Amino acid sequence: MEFSDLQIFRTVVQAGGVVRAAEVLHRAQSSVTARIKVLEEKLDVQLFLREGRRMQLTPQGKILVGYADRMLDLAKEATNAIKSDRPTGVLRLGAMESTAAARLPEPLGRFHERYPEVALELFSGDPLDLIKQVLGSELDAALIADPVSDPRLESIEIYDEELVIVAEARHARISSPKDLPSKTILAFHPGCPHRKRLEDWFLRGRVAPGRIVEAGSYHLILGCVAVGMGIALVPHSVLDSYAERDRLSVHRLNSKFGRAKTRLVWLKEAPQTKILALSAVLLESYGAPQGAPAV
Repeated sequence: MEFSDLQIFRTVVQAGGVVRAAEVLHRAQSSVTARIKVLEEKLDVQLFLREGRRMQLTPQGKILVGYADRMLDLAKEATNAIKSDRPTGVLRLGAMESTAAARLPEPLGRFHERYPEVALELFSGDPLDLIKQVLGSELDAALIADPVSDPRLESIEIYDEELVIVAEARHARISSPKDLPSKTILAFHPGCPHRKRLEDWFLRGRVAPGRIVEAGSYHLILGCVAVGMGIALVPHSVLDSYAERDRLSVHRLNSKFGRAKTRLVWLKEAPQTKILALSAVLLESYGAPQGAPAV
């Protein structure tokens, strides 16, 4: 299919017929009719039911309208992006839940004020799924905790996160897994990098984790920890927004387990104007050293 054929097809639909479409396109009616027939022959389907001068879309034509709108709008967006250094269009950003909740509201608000032409869409998930979505072009970029090693991706460090163990308020000091009478862990599903880090911490201490209780949000995890169900490893920034923090005790770890870098990642061949604009705003907020994106 050629874009010009799709443009003519969409104009006929919007105008309600060939006569009005020919006027809008400044073409002869016969030319418009011929291009519609060519498109139908290429697709091997009938797009319109013709009743005199009236033209009604067939079911196949209704399907094509949706795709034509998307393809033509995307082509327009690409043209505008090439002609302008200023970011426009839709930016689909993925992030882990802790990042989305604790780190993104302020910088995304600033990004929206600075670039109102960009429609920002935010999605949350675990790093493995987010990376798959970036590689599959379902997301434009994602904020991912290390490690990021796929050679198809570019990345830039945004901030260094402190991770802490949380337990119920009266819990004694925790410096190793041996300090835990109960070995119950509260965590996200296995794709969560913080869960993997906590399991590695147990392994390093030569202690097997006990029961692992999976939860779907940090608010639920912290609530369960507060009533003594177990311990969890969480970003320290998450605690700042937790209303019942006095019901928790916080235990710091050494840098091997207690620090995690978060990077913004995107496809190397992807248009970068919007992504680099976002990275600049994020770096302004968190002060990570700027430099050339690193793989």
